[in-house]
Amino acid sequence: MKILIVEDHALMRDALARVLSAQSDRVIREASSVDQALELLAREHDFDLALLDLALPGMDGFSGLKLLSERYPDMPVVILSAFDDKPTVRRALNHGAAGFIPKSYSAEALLNALSQVLSGQVFYPPEAMTAEMNSNMPLLSSANEKLNPTEFGLTERQGEVLVMMLRGYSNREIANQLKLSEGTVKIHVAAIFKSLGVTSRAQTIVAANRYGITA
Repeated sequence: MKILIVEDHALMRDALARVLSAQSDRVIREASSVDQALELLAREHDFDLALLDLALPGMDGFSGLKLLSERYPDMPVVILSAFDDKPTVRRALNHGAAGFIPKSYSAEALLNALSQVLSGQVFYPPEAMTAEMNSNMPLLSSANEKLNPTEFGLTERQGEVLVMMLRGYSNREIANQLKLSEGTVKIHVAAIFKSLGVTSRAQTIVAANRYGITA
């Protein structure tokens, strides 16, 4: 069995390689970026599975996932990421991932998850596919599609506030622009924080970028 690890952190690559090579019949190849992975795949065409980190230098992780899935449809691509929130997991699966494994998993859990994928199943953290997620979380149909803030359960007005937050407007400036009181803006900001699972404006920007929400 031949497995490709695409991970930019050398320590993580080494740890994964040690875990995966515990069985003598496994051949492990490593790449630190999607570009390196593509070079390897161009030279060697017999990979059984690829493990792909989402936070890679250069190409966006979701774009890399889409590219690998399109060019090598017979090779399962499993996401291994520290970001294991519901929207990220579902977006990865929608972009063609054969599985999603949180980096917080133990070696045993990782191997069990990969066994499921290699047997033809799609693996994901059970807690990431709850009824709430199935009914409320948005799906992306392509890597170029962007999410609308209202798809996260925000009202249209809260979506407007979020866009202005991403553009760097203060609460007072948002209030003036939208002809609202600062108190009302603060209520909207609190709702936005809750919806995105964040506690600050800085975290809001990071979450919006990860979910594909643009200003």
